[in-house]
Amino acid sequence: MPPGGGFLNLLKPPGMTSHDVISLARRILREKKIGHAGTLDPAAAGVLPVAVGQATRLIEYLEQADKSYRVEMKFGFSTDSGDDTGRILSSVSSFTMPSKEEIRNVLNRFTGSIRQTPPAYSAIKIQGKRACDLIRQGREVKLPSRTVNIYRLALLSWTPERILLDVDCSKGTYIRSLCQDIGQALDLPAVMTFLVRRRVGDFRLEDALSLEELAQQKGKALLAPASLLSHLARYDLAPSREKAFCNGLRTHDALYVPVTDLLRVYAADRFIGIGRYDRSSREIVPVKVIQR
Repeated sequence: MPPGGGFLNLLKPPGMTSHDVISLARRILREKKIGHAGTLDPAAAGVLPVAVGQATRLIEYLEQADKSYRVEMKFGFSTDSGDDTGRILSSVSSFTMPSKEEIRNVLNRFTGSIRQTPPAYSAIKIQGKRACDLIRQGREVKLPSRTVNIYRLALLSWTPERILLDVDCSKGTYIRSLCQDIGQALDLPAVMTFLVRRRVGDFRLEDALSLEELAQQKGKALLAPASLLSHLARYDLAPSREKAFCNGLRTHDALYVPVTDLLRVYAADRFIGIGRYDRSSREIVPVKVIQR
């Protein structure tokens, strides 16, 4: 295994928690320092970005990446969890399924910047405790709404009770909440019945490894961290400033025009860490040094 660790693109199967996947990866790699970005519900499947060794210091930057999902939603009832595993809150015995045109018109209203209230059954922490754990303790949980971005919302198939959608969205988007909100906009209760995460930033479903494949490849499956952080702009530091960056010193660059404030910083074509562009002082500020 490389001394600095790396990333893994793992396939989380349905029926396992994200934590279960990490526990198995620890045993396979014999490495305690492993973490993941973006929890998937136990019933969901798909891409689970995993960081190993020193690369765990970069997990927070993986979580900022955009995501893509394929989701099936069913009309006719709603639950407290937003999916078909929860307690039924309301149902209708018979209804007329909206037409494809009606559904597409509603989907257009959910494309762009929208306000969304996360489901109470979520891993969002309230005073250090997960919201879902507080609910299981019988406590009432109210989560504030947030702004998220839906870049694409495509209707793939339509049946008399269900629809299948592709969703491209920003970090922090809850697909269960999106399904509920779409149902409300159509005046029908609805739940999520199936979810596959197809992409997290540069991590794609077609490249994801099963746990069985990880057991065969072990450390050879590790990917270079910088190659999977393309949602952060690249900045090439002058080789003469590498030591200064690694020692926490700023580098002035009046000519740089940032695409993102957070940067993948390279020196002599080698990834050395994460920097931040200070617009007021026009300086590259070291945030995390990965290689010295």
